Amino acid sequence: MKISILLPYKENFSPTYAGAVSLNINETLKISKYRKYTTVYGNTKFTKKFKHKYKNINLKKNLFQSQNKKYVEEFIRLEKKNNSDLIELHNRPIYLNYLIKELKNKTYLLYFHNDPLTMSGSKTVNERIFLLKNCFKIIFNSNWSKRRFLEGMKSDYINSEKLIVINQSAQKSKINLKKKKNIITFVGKLNRSKGFDIFGNSIIKILNKHKKWSSIVIGDEPRDKLNFNHKNLFKLGFLKHEKVLNIYKKTSIAVVCSRWEEPFGRTSLEASSNGCAVIISNRGGLPETVTNAVILKKVDTKNLYNEINSLILNDQKRNKLQKLSLKNFFLTHKFVSNLIDKIRDEKLILNKNINVNVEKKKLRILHITNFNERHNGRLFFNTGRRINNGFIRLGNSVLEFSDRDIQKNYKSYSDITGGKSLNEKLRKTCYNYKPDLIVLGHADLVSPNMLGELKDEYPYLKIAQWFLDPLNKNGPDYLKNKKRILDKSEFIDSNFITTSPDALKFLPKNVQNYFIPNPSDQSFETLNNFNKNCSNDVFFALSHGVHRGSLKSRSYDDREKFISKLVNISKDIKFDIYGLNNIQPIWADQYFKTISNSKMGLNLSRGTPIKYYSSDRLTQIAGNGLVTLIDEKTGYKDFFSDKEMVFYSNVSDLAEKISKISKDERLRKSIGKNGKIKYLKYFNSNLVAEFIINKTLNIKSKSKYIWHKN
Repeated sequence: MKISILLPYKENFSPTYAGAVSLNINETLKISKYRKYTTVYGNTKFTKKFKHKYKNINLKKNLFQSQNKKYVEEFIRLEKKNNSDLIELHNRPIYLNYLIKELKNKTYLLYFHNDPLTMSGSKTVNERIFLLKNCFKIIFNSNWSKRRFLEGMKSDYINSEKLIVINQSAQKSKINLKKKKNIITFVGKLNRSKGFDIFGNSIIKILNKHKKWSSIVIGDEPRDKLNFNHKNLFKLGFLKHEKVLNIYKKTSIAVVCSRWEEPFGRTSLEASSNGCAVIISNRGGLPETVTNAVILKKVDTKNLYNEINSLILNDQKRNKLQKLSLKNFFLTHKFVSNLIDKIRDEKLILNKNINVNVEKKKLRILHITNFNERHNGRLFFNTGRRINNGFIRLGNSVLEFSDRDIQKNYKSYSDITGGKSLNEKLRKTCYNYKPDLIVLGHADLVSPNMLGELKDEYPYLKIAQWFLDPLNKNGPDYLKNKKRILDKSEFIDSNFITTSPDALKFLPKNVQNYFIPNPSDQSFETLNNFNKNCSNDVFFALSHGVHRGSLKSRSYDDREKFISKLVNISKDIKFDIYGLNNIQPIWADQYFKTISNSKMGLNLSRGTPIKYYSSDRLTQIAGNGLVTLIDEKTGYKDFFSDKEMVFYSNVSDLAEKISKISKDERLRKSIGKNGKIKYLKYFNSNLVAEFIINKTLNIKSKSKYIWHKN
């Protein structure tokens, strides 16, 4: 994976005069497994550069054009040739505005080393939302910086997986603390923001009192003339980084007394890694740099003097602080470099389309379908509930999201359909729940754009869709159902349908398409009709829509003609028929009580038969031990034998087989029992749920799915 790192303009990527950004990149990149695939781009005037693949962007001065913009434009020209997989931007959010105009399909990683609210391109809430939408990850050097980035933003963004805190690093020294000298050190810009005036006034008093102690000051600041003099105060000016570290190794007490909100604070970090007793102010991210330190209650001369004086007088306290600083230091170059590489690994995994959820034994599944809360249990025993039971029995965490109920409850004058509220609620739910897998079931109101946003926000999120309605040209609502299943194809990883994909030519090529049977459920299919005497021979029921609940007036169902003919030629057969001749459909408990009194159940779907398609009526018939009567053109002979189901070729053939079975109780009970045993063994909700998970996440399974050829 090729990586391009773009430094801030004029950031010196040189040991001669390196800033905190360059030092951090240099040290972590040295030991990164991506080092040889990474090129650093910058504008460094010093001849000596850090030893990495580096490209210097030299610019001529132009009074009429922004140098920053020109710098990025030149990088874009070079990047088009390099064509990297990942572009890492450091400390210049404004650069992203220029980059995405020319390099739209790139992946961007943005690092903040300073307060985001002080930087061009991240000052306003809208600018920060723009960054969130267009960056793969945003990395902060402290939790304080991250909190600043989120200031004023909606709570929806706080838990975003794109926002990562990775502190800066330092080399943990192997030193003998007994060799520490009586030195108090201050490193940084010699200005009031850094508290140098407070340090200067305090250190003069300390050195006057403690004659055996000395102080070293490292740094410069030409704009802020603060001058303190003492025979034991040594001002060394700017030093190379290596020399600074050598001084810290000798230092007993290090002071970082900033007035301003330090985003992180490299000086206290390095002082701690070298076993100094560190005194810091409670500003910004400074407390995150040190595991053990003295924190000033108030940043003024009096308090700083008292704390330094206390550490000098109390050898035990000073020595203990030094030991703990070194012992508990964990922000090593290796530790931080590994964290950065893990972020890069994520990008590499996405490039190779590797599924990170494969290793998870238990998943978070957001199941979006109609759980029919508003129907008061009438439609409880539906396929969505069966699949949901399967997900739960497999040990997964499952959050039910009943889209139709939500849509109805959230309708308003400003949102007539409730669709906007539904999708907004979905976004917030994913933000809080962080699902590994979203499973949609006839969730028509979920917007494809929302799924796209969720995929952008959560790169490892997988989305599956199950669909139960008929998809044959000669069946009901063909064009409507076709449109429904294709609606979200751009963002769906896998489709699971109750029609064989082989029989459908319109299914999208970018999506995995699989057949699933209507699942049985051990808690729903509890009847054993093969064990009892039944007064009715054949049960059949239809409806004009499960959500409607009652028959439509002046509506004709193509099955009525078939049923009428069957009844007319089967004079001695007792039929129990619902949904025809003004006899209303039956539901829920009433449905199960009714079928418990029938020997056989007719599985008849609307339209001409198509390979493997059946409504969920099949589950209720076979799963409860009735003899299943099914058209042989559905292809279910691929799964069941004549000893487990009864297959018919036409209405006359069906009438003849019904007559035979009605007169042979032994045969009827045998077929009913065999059918139930096989259906519950191979077409149960656990297997169907597992199949949906495994195929969507590309997990190999030892389970046998008789409906699928591996």
